Amino acid sequence: MSPTGAVSGSGPARRLLSARNAVVAAATALALMLPLFGSNFFVEFVMTRTMILGIAAATIVFLAAYGGMVSLAQYLFAGVAGFMIGNAAVAQDAWSKGLKLGWNPWVAVVFALAVTTAVALVLGALASRTTGIYFLMITLTYAVIGYYVFGSITPLSGFGGITGIDPPGLFQDHPVRMYLALVVLSVLVYAAFRAVAATPFGIALQGIRDDPVRMASLGFNVSLHRTLAFTLAGFFAGLAGVFNVWWNGQIDPTSISIGPTLDLLIVAVIGGTLSLEGAWLGAFVFVVANNYLRNLPLVDRVGITEARFSTVVGVLVLLIMVLSPDGLAGIIERVRSGLSRPGRPSETSRPPSPPSDAPAGAAAGAGP
Repeated sequence: MSPTGAVSGSGPARRLLSARNAVVAAATALALMLPLFGSNFFVEFVMTRTMILGIAAATIVFLAAYGGMVSLAQYLFAGVAGFMIGNAAVAQDAWSKGLKLGWNPWVAVVFALAVTTAVALVLGALASRTTGIYFLMITLTYAVIGYYVFGSITPLSGFGGITGIDPPGLFQDHPVRMYLALVVLSVLVYAAFRAVAATPFGIALQGIRDDPVRMASLGFNVSLHRTLAFTLAGFFAGLAGVFNVWWNGQIDPTSISIGPTLDLLIVAVIGGTLSLEGAWLGAFVFVVANNYLRNLPLVDRVGITEARFSTVVGVLVLLIMVLSPDGLAGIIERVRSGLSRPGRPSETSRPPSPPSDAPAGAAAGAGP
């Protein structure tokens, strides 16, 4: 089985997949029941923020694990959706910047996702011919451009941002409903990415990840596959952005600057860029660390102040990467392998193989 959790064979691999699905189902059930026994702060802030970051980070994991593309533009797409919601939904008589079109919130959602998807399609088409560090840098450039575009165009936002963005009546003054909706959305996003990976498009995308030259020689349109994958990831990042702006009630260019962009990458790295489940696991660790570690007793005695707390997160990421380049999901997989196969060589002692749900040969048979 690949680190992404898809089946590459039968027998034990199939049973392992069932066990993985059981863990995901149990985690989902626990998340849904959490409002019954969790504190308001933990549910409405920590876990709600975890779900938003998890959905956005899952788009990074999808592109990295299945397409071999590490993107730093995913928080930009979340921001684009948020700015479009702000411009479309804020009332005309509100004391806020933006176009203030005063649309119905649900119409604003459709508009925001349409714009976000179109932007992702255009930017993906431009970036699809690059790979590796060049793809990473061009997507980082997108993030920087987005920051200055929304900051410089005052009618859309300006550096002051847009305030007074209310969620629809279904979620207004009902933070638990928003949290539960995010849990359901997280499950749907997770299932959608897993389903896409099993389609001929997803298998071809994995073949392109492994050997783009060979796939191109077999007649596959490499750039088109990468562009469509990037667009799909942009759409789901936009969904995270919609809930993020509803949750915050405002958005400004600083919220999509380099800092939040790198934070999202850190979330993906903590959980593991080869595991979809790791996106939410990394988000949970990141949010908990940011909210609770700084309040530990006596931490100020060792120089950990508010201004230096980013150093703590950096050390945490470094420690996880030293223990497992595959993040927390990789550590959990190694522990599980050791417990389930006593007396046998661990999978970690075998030569590493790329995270593939099917070999490139199978991708070639999927059809362009």
